[in-house]
Amino acid sequence: MYRRCSMILPALFSIALGTFLYAESPAMSELRFEAKGKAEKTAGVWIDGQYVGYVKEVNSGNKMSLLPGKHQIVVRQAWYKDFDQQIVLEPGEIHIIKLSLVKEAPISAREATGELKISATPARAAVFVDDQFAGHVDEFDGVGKAMLLVPGRHRVRIALPGYLPFETIVELRPHQKLKIETELLKGSITEAGALVSKN
Repeated sequence: MYRRCSMILPALFSIALGTFLYAESPAMSELRFEAKGKAEKTAGVWIDGQYVGYVKEVNSGNKMSLLPGKHQIVVRQAWYKDFDQQIVLEPGEIHIIKLSLVKEAPISAREATGELKISATPARAAVFVDDQFAGHVDEFDGVGKAMLLVPGRHRVRIALPGYLPFETIVELRPHQKLKIETELLKGSITEAGALVSKN
């Protein structure tokens, strides 16, 4: 289990990936999110099982265009229930998802005494702890920013489309502070950030 201490917004990006891409075409459909809160704006987005970025960057810059047809949209944020919706897009449609995340009961801060900092490039890469989305790298790097974890063994994965994922195991003792530093290497976009089931 984990708890975030603070957040900042990562830089924008654009990708071309499978059935979705950032481009203009009258036959394509466009996906947008209506997100007002900080939790919604920084939540991770998966389309058809592939991580594509966080809500604010999907909404910003280039358009998020998808092929017409059925798509599974999953939005995840630490300490919130997953938003999971199937949509059917028509050619030329602008589909807006009104996003509202519901909080889950957090772990007691007294139990989460291990501290993990993460420094990695690109800083907008997604961080997963024990197969659960925890946030983005730059939320856990810098003064006053870290992830709090319960002591014990945790699997950490850092992933971003277009890069090979980084995976490691950390063993945290009570009140211990650890830091992970890495640089993601360019590689297959089909592997990085694949959606995993949440138990």
